[in-house]
Amino acid sequence: MNRTGAPFVRAAPVFVRLIVGQLISIPSTMILFVLLALSLLTACNHPKQARVNPPPPPTPVEQPRATEPANEPRPESATKSSSLPETETSPDLAEPTIPADATPLATETGLASWYGPPYHNRRGSNGEVYNMHAMTAAHRTLPLGSIVRVTNVKTGRTALVRITDRGPFIPGRVVDLSLAAARKLDIYQPGIAEVKVEVMQTPAPLDSGGKWAVQIGGFPHEGAATKLADHLTRRYHTAKVLRFASPAGDWWIRVRVLDDDHERAKKLAAETETPEGAVFLVRLD
Repeated sequence: MNRTGAPFVRAAPVFVRLIVGQLISIPSTMILFVLLALSLLTACNHPKQARVNPPPPPTPVEQPRATEPANEPRPESATKSSSLPETETSPDLAEPTIPADATPLATETGLASWYGPPYHNRRGSNGEVYNMHAMTAAHRTLPLGSIVRVTNVKTGRTALVRITDRGPFIPGRVVDLSLAAARKLDIYQPGIAEVKVEVMQTPAPLDSGGKWAVQIGGFPHEGAATKLADHLTRRYHTAKVLRFASPAGDWWIRVRVLDDDHERAKKLAAETETPEGAVFLVRLD
């Protein structure tokens, strides 16, 4: 079979008539040959269709299952991990200890806050470099080095911290915790909480002695701080007035009275008014 097979098949009936007309004169063997040729011609007129074995369909690929989105981290864990750095396993960063039979020397309640950057790795009031991963805190009037027990009034969580710095300088707040202490007391996320502060140990008397000063601020602009500092310098000739910027970018004034006397500092704090910031009595040692 080839591409010229169709015209050849159409000519087949004429050929058949010619063959039949001569059948009588053709031997029987020749007749058989002619019949065989006719059968082949008829087969060519109805060609068989080629058998095609299509390949089996591909194995369906299992689609991945839709999964629910992971829980969104809480706002604080978006910028800070909930796990503490490995350095916090250092003994220097551990919670201070007190005797089992220690009893509170004094108690106060109020709001606690916490502070980290930009004060982290800067020198604190006690001369040490502040590490926000250590169990420390800032207080305005307790002797530096005191150990206090802080209790979150709402959750009941407690922690022992060492007073290494001064603050908080916001009215109504009584203690400023390190990041590590805030985490332990469940104050890290809300930022502030009502607490009970119990003084458990102190290196100096609470009701006498000490070096005292007045701290005023913060001022958002240097000009306002300078104006008040000049006024206080003219008014209190024996006092030493310092003006400085905090790591947070605001401005503060510290007035050291003669002999760092408690009563003089307390009187100056009561007499001082400022349109910006607030006035705080602070212990320096």
